[in-house]
Amino acid sequence: MKEVTVVIPNYNGMKYLKICLDALRRQTLKDLVILVVDNGSEDDSVSFVREQYPEAELICLPENTGFCGAVNAGIRATKTPYVLLLNNDTEVFPDFCEELLKGIKSRKKAFSVAGKLLQYHDKTKIDDAGNYYCALGWAFARGKDRSAELFEKPERIFSACAGAAIYSMELLQKTGLFDEAHFAYLEDMDLGYRARIFGYENWYLPSAKVYHVGSGTSGSRYNTFKTGYSARNNVYLIHKNMPLFQVILNLPFLIMGFAVKGVFFQRKGLGAQYRKGIRQGLALGYKRENKSKKIRFQWKHLGNYIRIQLELWINLVRVVISFLV
Repeated sequence: MKEVTVVIPNYNGMKYLKICLDALRRQTLKDLVILVVDNGSEDDSVSFVREQYPEAELICLPENTGFCGAVNAGIRATKTPYVLLLNNDTEVFPDFCEELLKGIKSRKKAFSVAGKLLQYHDKTKIDDAGNYYCALGWAFARGKDRSAELFEKPERIFSACAGAAIYSMELLQKTGLFDEAHFAYLEDMDLGYRARIFGYENWYLPSAKVYHVGSGTSGSRYNTFKTGYSARNNVYLIHKNMPLFQVILNLPFLIMGFAVKGVFFQRKGLGAQYRKGIRQGLALGYKRENKSKKIRFQWKHLGNYIRIQLELWINLVRVVISFLV
Protein backbone atom coordinates (compact mmCIF):
# COMPACT_ATOMS: atom_id res chain seq x y z
CA MET A 1 0.00 0.00 0.00
CA LYS A 2 1.26 3.48 -0.82
CA GLU A 3 2.02 5.50 2.29
CA VAL A 4 3.27 8.87 1.02
CA THR A 5 1.90 11.54 -1.29
CA VAL A 6 4.42 14.17 -2.39
CA VAL A 7 2.67 17.51 -2.95
CA ILE A 8 4.56 20.07 -5.05
CA PRO A 9 3.04 23.57 -5.27
CA ASN A 10 4.02 25.35 -8.47
CA TYR A 11 3.62 28.87 -9.83
CA ASN A 12 5.47 29.71 -13.05
CA GLY A 13 8.23 27.34 -11.96
CA MET A 14 8.81 25.29 -15.10
CA LYS A 15 12.55 26.03 -14.99
CA TYR A 16 12.76 24.12 -11.70
CA LEU A 17 10.38 21.24 -12.34
CA LYS A 18 12.68 18.97 -14.34
CA ILE A 19 15.32 18.79 -11.62
CA CYS A 20 12.67 18.38 -8.93
CA LEU A 21 10.68 15.63 -10.66
CA ASP A 22 13.72 13.78 -12.01
CA ALA A 23 15.01 13.48 -8.43
CA LEU A 24 11.69 11.98 -7.34
CA ARG A 25 12.01 9.37 -10.08
CA ARG A 26 15.27 8.23 -8.45
CA GLN A 27 13.77 7.67 -5.00
CA THR A 28 14.50 4.43 -3.15
CA LEU A 29 10.91 4.58 -1.87
CA LYS A 30 9.11 3.55 -5.06
CA ASP A 31 5.44 3.58 -4.04
CA LEU A 32 4.98 7.34 -4.10
CA VAL A 33 2.04 9.41 -5.24
CA ILE A 34 3.40 12.54 -6.95
CA LEU A 35 0.94 15.42 -7.02
CA VAL A 36 1.78 18.76 -8.67
CA VAL A 37 -0.60 21.56 -7.71
CA ASP A 38 -0.36 24.36 -10.25
CA ASN A 39 -1.33 27.81 -9.01
CA GLY A 40 -2.62 29.28 -12.27
CA SER A 41 0.82 29.41 -13.91
CA GLU A 42 1.23 31.49 -17.05
CA ASP A 43 4.27 29.56 -18.30
CA ASP A 44 4.19 26.04 -19.76
CA SER A 45 4.39 24.23 -16.43
CA VAL A 46 1.17 22.25 -16.84
CA SER A 47 1.83 21.01 -20.38
CA PHE A 48 5.43 20.20 -19.42
CA VAL A 49 4.35 17.97 -16.52
CA ARG A 50 1.63 16.28 -18.59
CA GLU A 51 3.99 15.47 -21.43
CA GLN A 52 7.20 14.65 -19.59
CA TYR A 53 5.93 13.17 -16.29
CA PRO A 54 2.73 11.22 -16.96
CA GLU A 55 3.13 9.41 -13.63
CA ALA A 56 2.51 12.69 -11.78
CA GLU A 57 -1.03 13.71 -10.93
CA LEU A 58 -2.04 17.31 -11.59
CA ILE A 59 -4.37 19.72 -9.87
CA CYS A 60 -4.74 22.93 -11.87
CA LEU A 61 -6.08 25.89 -9.91
CA PRO A 62 -7.54 28.77 -11.96
CA GLU A 63 -5.56 31.47 -10.12
CA ASN A 64 -2.64 31.93 -7.76
CA THR A 65 -3.90 30.97 -4.31
CA GLY A 66 -0.47 31.24 -2.71
CA PHE A 67 1.52 28.47 -1.09
CA CYS A 68 -1.24 27.77 1.44
CA GLY A 69 -4.04 27.39 -1.07
CA ALA A 70 -1.97 25.12 -3.28
CA VAL A 71 -0.74 22.76 -0.58
CA ASN A 72 -4.16 22.61 1.04
CA ALA A 73 -5.63 21.50 -2.28
CA GLY A 74 -2.95 18.81 -2.43
CA ILE A 75 -3.52 17.71 1.17
CA ARG A 76 -7.28 17.45 0.64
CA ALA A 77 -6.64 15.19 -2.38
CA THR A 78 -4.22 12.99 -0.40
CA LYS A 79 -5.40 9.46 0.38
CA THR A 80 -2.17 8.15 1.94
CA PRO A 81 -1.36 8.24 5.70
CA TYR A 82 1.41 10.79 5.16
CA VAL A 83 1.81 13.86 2.99
CA LEU A 84 5.24 15.20 2.03
CA LEU A 85 5.36 18.85 1.02
CA LEU A 86 8.14 19.80 -1.38
CA ASN A 87 9.02 23.12 -2.98
CA ASN A 88 9.47 23.04 -6.75
CA ASP A 89 12.97 24.58 -6.50
CA THR A 90 14.46 21.53 -4.77
CA GLU A 91 16.52 18.47 -5.63
CA VAL A 92 16.07 15.66 -3.12
CA PHE A 93 18.62 12.94 -2.40
CA PRO A 94 17.63 9.39 -3.53
CA ASP A 95 16.67 8.23 -0.02
CA PHE A 96 14.97 11.49 1.01
CA CYS A 97 11.38 10.23 1.04
CA GLU A 98 12.31 6.92 2.63
CA GLU A 99 14.22 8.63 5.44
CA LEU A 100 11.38 11.05 6.21
CA LEU A 101 8.85 8.23 6.27
CA LYS A 102 10.97 6.19 8.67
CA GLY A 103 11.55 9.31 10.77
CA ILE A 104 7.90 10.16 11.30
CA LYS A 105 6.76 6.55 11.79
CA SER A 106 9.35 6.00 14.52
CA ARG A 107 8.16 8.95 16.64
CA LYS A 108 4.70 8.47 18.12
CA LYS A 109 3.95 12.16 18.82
CA ALA A 110 5.53 13.52 15.63
CA PHE A 111 3.29 15.93 13.77
CA SER A 112 5.99 16.72 11.20
CA VAL A 113 9.56 15.82 10.31
CA ALA A 114 11.68 18.29 8.34
CA GLY A 115 14.58 17.40 6.09
CA LYS A 116 18.05 18.92 5.95
CA LEU A 117 17.88 21.74 3.41
CA LEU A 118 21.24 22.51 1.83
CA GLN A 119 21.91 25.60 -0.27
CA TYR A 120 21.78 24.71 -3.95
CA HIS A 121 24.55 27.14 -4.91
CA ASP A 122 26.82 26.30 -1.96
CA LYS A 123 26.13 22.72 -1.01
CA THR A 124 28.41 22.83 2.04
CA LYS A 125 26.08 25.26 3.83
CA ILE A 126 22.70 24.93 5.51
CA ASP A 127 19.63 26.61 4.09
CA ASP A 128 17.32 25.32 6.84
CA ALA A 129 17.78 22.76 9.62
CA GLY A 130 14.41 23.31 11.24
CA ASN A 131 12.60 26.51 12.18
CA TYR A 132 12.61 28.31 15.50
CA TYR A 133 10.45 31.08 16.96
CA CYS A 134 11.57 33.37 19.77
CA ALA A 135 10.21 35.92 22.24
CA LEU A 136 11.20 38.79 19.93
CA GLY A 137 8.53 37.61 17.50
CA TRP A 138 11.22 36.41 15.09
CA ALA A 139 10.99 33.21 13.11
CA PHE A 140 14.36 32.00 11.88
CA ALA A 141 15.87 29.07 10.06
CA ARG A 142 18.18 27.06 12.29
CA GLY A 143 21.72 26.93 10.91
CA LYS A 144 21.17 29.33 8.01
CA ASP A 145 24.48 29.90 6.13
CA ARG A 146 26.46 27.72 8.55
CA SER A 147 28.44 24.58 7.75
CA ALA A 148 26.25 21.56 7.06
CA GLU A 149 28.61 19.38 9.11
CA LEU A 150 27.42 21.08 12.31
CA PHE A 151 23.87 19.75 11.99
CA GLU A 152 24.17 15.97 11.92
CA LYS A 153 21.92 15.05 14.87
CA PRO A 154 18.12 14.63 14.85
CA GLU A 155 16.58 17.38 16.96
CA ARG A 156 13.20 18.51 18.17
CA ILE A 157 12.42 21.86 16.57
CA PHE A 158 9.74 24.48 17.02
CA SER A 159 8.34 23.98 13.52
CA ALA A 160 9.18 22.29 10.23
CA CYS A 161 9.97 24.19 7.06
CA ALA A 162 7.11 23.13 4.79
CA GLY A 163 9.38 23.37 1.76
CA ALA A 164 10.67 19.86 2.49
CA ALA A 165 8.81 18.08 5.28
CA ILE A 166 6.47 15.16 5.93
CA TYR A 167 3.24 15.46 7.94
CA SER A 168 0.87 13.00 9.58
CA MET A 169 -2.51 13.12 7.86
CA GLU A 170 -4.18 11.82 11.03
CA LEU A 171 -2.85 14.72 13.09
CA LEU A 172 -3.56 17.28 10.37
CA GLN A 173 -7.22 16.34 10.72
CA LYS A 174 -6.98 17.40 14.38
CA THR A 175 -5.01 20.63 13.97
CA GLY A 176 -6.56 21.77 10.71
CA LEU A 177 -4.66 22.60 7.52
CA PHE A 178 -2.63 25.67 6.55
CA ASP A 179 -4.38 28.99 7.16
CA GLU A 180 -4.96 30.41 3.69
CA ALA A 181 -5.16 33.93 5.07
CA HIS A 182 -1.35 33.75 5.20
CA PHE A 183 -1.15 33.29 1.40
CA ALA A 184 2.64 32.83 1.72
CA TYR A 185 5.31 33.03 4.43
CA LEU A 186 5.12 31.85 8.06
CA GLU A 187 2.21 29.52 7.26
CA ASP A 188 4.38 26.58 8.29
CA MET A 189 5.34 28.31 11.55
CA ASP A 190 1.67 28.97 12.26
CA LEU A 191 0.79 25.30 11.66
CA GLY A 192 3.76 24.04 13.67
CA TYR A 193 2.87 26.43 16.55
CA ARG A 194 -0.71 25.14 16.50
CA ALA A 195 0.52 21.55 16.65
CA ARG A 196 2.72 22.40 19.63
CA ILE A 197 -0.26 23.88 21.50
CA PHE A 198 -2.04 20.55 20.91
CA GLY A 199 0.94 18.70 22.39
CA TYR A 200 2.50 17.26 19.23
CA GLU A 201 6.16 17.34 18.19
CA ASN A 202 8.10 18.66 15.20
CA TRP A 203 11.47 17.12 14.32
CA TYR A 204 14.53 17.78 12.18
CA LEU A 205 16.11 14.75 10.48
CA PRO A 206 19.60 15.28 8.98
CA SER A 207 19.60 11.99 7.05
CA ALA A 208 16.83 13.34 4.76
CA LYS A 209 18.82 15.71 2.55
CA VAL A 210 17.67 18.09 -0.14
CA TYR A 211 19.21 20.93 -2.14
CA HIS A 212 17.13 24.11 -2.15
CA VAL A 213 17.49 27.12 -4.45
CA GLY A 214 15.46 29.42 -2.19
CA SER A 215 13.11 32.30 -3.11
CA GLY A 216 12.31 30.43 -6.32
CA THR A 217 8.93 32.13 -6.61
CA SER A 218 9.44 35.51 -4.93
CA GLY A 219 12.77 36.07 -6.63
CA SER A 220 15.19 37.18 -3.87
CA ARG A 221 15.88 36.98 -0.16
CA TYR A 222 14.65 40.54 0.49
CA ASN A 223 11.96 42.08 -1.69
CA THR A 224 8.76 44.09 -1.26
CA PHE A 225 6.48 41.04 -1.60
CA LYS A 226 8.32 38.94 0.98
CA THR A 227 8.90 41.83 3.41
CA GLY A 228 5.25 42.89 3.41
CA TYR A 229 3.77 39.42 3.74
CA SER A 230 6.28 38.31 6.38
CA ALA A 231 5.57 41.36 8.56
CA ARG A 232 1.81 40.97 8.12
CA ASN A 233 1.82 37.27 8.86
CA ASN A 234 4.08 37.58 11.87
CA VAL A 235 1.60 39.87 13.60
CA TYR A 236 -1.25 37.57 12.57
CA LEU A 237 0.64 34.52 13.89
CA ILE A 238 1.02 36.13 17.32
CA HIS A 239 -2.62 37.14 17.40
CA LYS A 240 -3.77 33.62 16.50
CA ASN A 241 -1.57 31.52 18.73
CA MET A 242 -0.67 33.53 21.83
CA PRO A 243 -3.31 33.92 24.55
CA LEU A 244 -3.49 37.36 26.18
CA PHE A 245 -1.34 36.46 29.19
CA GLN A 246 1.44 35.25 26.88
CA VAL A 247 1.28 38.40 24.75
CA ILE A 248 1.60 40.53 27.90
CA LEU A 249 4.49 38.39 29.15
CA ASN A 250 6.37 38.81 25.87
CA LEU A 251 5.33 42.38 25.07
CA PRO A 252 8.67 44.09 25.91
CA PHE A 253 10.52 41.56 23.75
CA LEU A 254 7.99 41.84 20.92
CA ILE A 255 8.22 45.63 20.86
CA MET A 256 12.01 45.39 20.73
CA GLY A 257 11.93 42.72 18.02
CA PHE A 258 9.61 44.62 15.70
CA ALA A 259 11.55 47.86 16.27
CA VAL A 260 14.89 46.25 15.37
CA LYS A 261 13.41 44.73 12.22
CA GLY A 262 11.88 48.07 11.34
CA VAL A 263 15.33 49.69 11.41
CA PHE A 264 16.81 46.78 9.43
CA PHE A 265 14.26 47.01 6.63
CA GLN A 266 14.43 50.80 6.60
CA ARG A 267 18.14 50.50 5.80
CA LYS A 268 17.28 47.99 3.05
CA GLY A 269 14.90 50.53 1.52
CA LEU A 270 11.90 48.41 2.52
CA GLY A 271 10.78 50.28 5.62
CA ALA A 272 7.48 51.47 4.18
CA GLN A 273 6.56 47.95 3.05
CA TYR A 274 7.43 46.54 6.48
CA ARG A 275 5.28 49.10 8.33
CA LYS A 276 2.41 48.52 5.91
CA GLY A 277 2.66 44.78 6.57
CA ILE A 278 2.41 45.32 10.33
CA ARG A 279 -0.72 47.46 9.89
CA GLN A 280 -2.26 44.80 7.66
CA GLY A 281 -1.39 42.09 10.21
CA LEU A 282 -3.12 44.00 13.00
CA ALA A 283 -6.28 44.19 10.88
CA LEU A 284 -6.11 40.62 9.56
CA GLY A 285 -6.92 38.86 12.81
CA TYR A 286 -10.07 40.90 13.32
CA LYS A 287 -11.58 40.22 9.92
CA ARG A 288 -14.86 38.37 10.30
CA GLU A 289 -13.64 35.32 8.38
CA ASN A 290 -10.52 35.00 10.55
CA LYS A 291 -11.93 35.50 14.05
CA SER A 292 -12.83 31.83 14.46
CA LYS A 293 -9.27 30.77 13.59
CA LYS A 294 -7.78 32.10 16.83
CA ILE A 295 -6.70 29.24 19.07
CA ARG A 296 -8.78 29.55 22.21
CA PHE A 297 -6.93 28.98 25.46
CA GLN A 298 -7.81 25.71 27.20
CA TRP A 299 -6.55 24.79 30.65
CA LYS A 300 -5.74 21.25 29.49
CA HIS A 301 -3.06 22.77 27.23
CA LEU A 302 -1.46 24.89 29.97
CA GLY A 303 1.58 22.60 30.19
CA ASN A 304 2.11 22.95 26.45
CA TYR A 305 1.94 26.74 26.67
CA ILE A 306 4.54 26.71 29.45
CA ARG A 307 6.86 24.52 27.37
CA ILE A 308 6.37 26.80 24.36
CA GLN A 309 7.14 29.90 26.43
CA LEU A 310 10.34 28.37 27.77
CA GLU A 311 11.37 27.63 24.19
CA LEU A 312 10.64 31.22 23.14
CA TRP A 313 13.12 32.39 25.78
CA ILE A 314 15.68 29.70 24.95
CA ASN A 315 15.40 30.56 21.26
CA LEU A 316 15.98 34.22 22.14
CA VAL A 317 19.34 33.17 23.60
CA ARG A 318 20.02 31.18 20.42
CA VAL A 319 19.41 34.32 18.33
CA VAL A 320 21.83 36.34 20.43
CA ILE A 321 24.48 33.62 20.21
CA SER A 322 24.02 33.37 16.42
CA PHE A 323 24.94 37.07 16.11
CA LEU A 324 28.08 36.52 18.17
CA VAL A 325 29.51 33.47 16.37
